[in-house]
Amino acid sequence: MPKQNRFSELFPVAFYDDLHPDFGVNFQMNRCYNFSNDEEMLREMREISPSIHDYGEFIEAFLKLHEKSLGSGHKLWAAHYLRTAEFYMALSDPRKQEARKKFISLTREHFRIGDELHYPVPYEKGFLSAYRFTPENPRGTFVVFGGFDVVFFDGPGQGAALEDSRIPMTHEWEKPVRAVLDYFALNDVTLIGVSLGGYLAIRAAAREERVTRVVADDICTDFFETLLRQFPTRSRRLVTFFITHQNKLYAALFSALIRKLAKKSLMLEWGVAQGMHVMGTETPYEFLRKRTWFHTREISPRVRQDVLLLGGQEDHYIPLHQFFDQGRTLTGARSVTSRLFTRAETARNHCQLGNVGLSVEVIVDWGGANDVQMTHNGKT
Repeated sequence: MPKQNRFSELFPVAFYDDLHPDFGVNFQMNRCYNFSNDEEMLREMREISPSIHDYGEFIEAFLKLHEKSLGSGHKLWAAHYLRTAEFYMALSDPRKQEARKKFISLTREHFRIGDELHYPVPYEKGFLSAYRFTPENPRGTFVVFGGFDVVFFDGPGQGAALEDSRIPMTHEWEKPVRAVLDYFALNDVTLIGVSLGGYLAIRAAAREERVTRVVADDICTDFFETLLRQFPTRSRRLVTFFITHQNKLYAALFSALIRKLAKKSLMLEWGVAQGMHVMGTETPYEFLRKRTWFHTREISPRVRQDVLLLGGQEDHYIPLHQFFDQGRTLTGARSVTSRLFTRAETARNHCQLGNVGLSVEVIVDWGGANDVQMTHNGKT
């Protein structure tokens, strides 16, 4: 059995490979369990799993679990079931926005997060949604954000910033970070980026001197490469050719290729549709071209802070070599600490799903070594 950590009561030390035969669906079901840490929810998901053969059935099954939990007064269960259902809802689904807002409402009710902790940070044509939590004796500040679908403060292309203010994702992440630091008058902060946030945090740190420590959880040195992995091996070279040669004909051919491949892969179909929405593009071709802007090749040497890099040995999104590439290119950092999580620790997956508590422990211990106590702007 993996060694327990001091956050094991909050996050289970468990990842189940047998919840569903589709890895993507299985991962989302494990995520629902990991952030609820309730064995009854695990049992309920096992019961519905045989009835799930596509995303439509997945959504309906989790909506039913949401209603059941709501009826029995389990607000946190209901919130997580609803978020899990919303994850795969199409943008055209009229239930999607209502589900997102209800998830936030239920979560805030459960954790008693009042309006006094919520701040709309002005940004471009709208606002970034931020939450600030302060312990009794703070010794430092953690500013936390997510990536494609994990959200703490909502930057461009995330949560309320995307859905309410219609602000798409940007690779220039120093801009929203600067807006948040200005709004709260923050200095000497530890910046934590989760998932794609591993790229975003490195990018922002390279251009924002008020960041003195940065955590990339996970790392992401090349966002385009992570999507390319979702394509069949025989199609990857063709996709790369189309994307690197800007041409109207290639754009049309690429769109045709995407439609063909999407019929064989629900994950690819969902990923491209969601990516277009997040990036604010009209075509799959534009989405993938924008994705090529998200890389750390030029910016890594400009990072001067203390850096903590976290990675999963069997991350199904991030190629393992990116973990080592990121460490090698941080040539100007004050210090670089790298931590690769393994199967033996039940933390081999993306963002250490299966042992999230261990990654939190590593971050807190590293922060303590740098005289930092965790305080964060984020959604619970």
